[in-house]
Amino acid sequence: MTYAIGLTGGIGSGKTTVANLFATHGIAIIDTDAIAHGITAPGGAAMPAIRRTFGDDFVAPDGSLDRARMRELVFADDAAKARLEAITHPLIRTECERAAAQAEGPYLIFVVPLLVESGTWRERVQRILVVDCPEETQIARVMARNRFSRDQVLAIMARQATRAQRLALADDVVDNDTQHAALTSHVDRLHAEYLKLAAQSGAH
Repeated sequence: MTYAIGLTGGIGSGKTTVANLFATHGIAIIDTDAIAHGITAPGGAAMPAIRRTFGDDFVAPDGSLDRARMRELVFADDAAKARLEAITHPLIRTECERAAAQAEGPYLIFVVPLLVESGTWRERVQRILVVDCPEETQIARVMARNRFSRDQVLAIMARQATRAQRLALADDVVDNDTQHAALTSHVDRLHAEYLKLAAQSGAH
């Protein structure tokens, strides 16, 4: 089994930026958000069950998930959120396992936005790497990137683990409120450390 790092962080923390820096070292990146988008794209594996469970109103004209409508529903209805997760989570897990089995390299990284909240990922990775930045930085980034209002961003953050909860579970922390050169240097140091840890573990 390949040595696995779980990379997480709040919305707008810069998880993708950090993951991409590890990818430059040839490390396999398995992004659960990308998988979730894939299974809810037109023809995606989750779409027949989503249509059956939630109806045509939640399917966009192109056959993909109507994300805005579904986001509105699951924010207001925990039972609907549970129904959606019952469809998507097993598919995401299966795809993660398939991708991990095919991954090459000394270690791999799972990018899991809700790693802390899920309760199941801690046992599936050897280390947790948290990408951290001040909450105001998160808010500004997401407002600019997604064109969300401040209230929309705050509502999403309220449904996620707190910054303190993430940091409490972290084995390693990357500060992403810094210059790109400093961020790159930090990732380089972590990469060297993970190479050692993977070798010591005998994982392959």
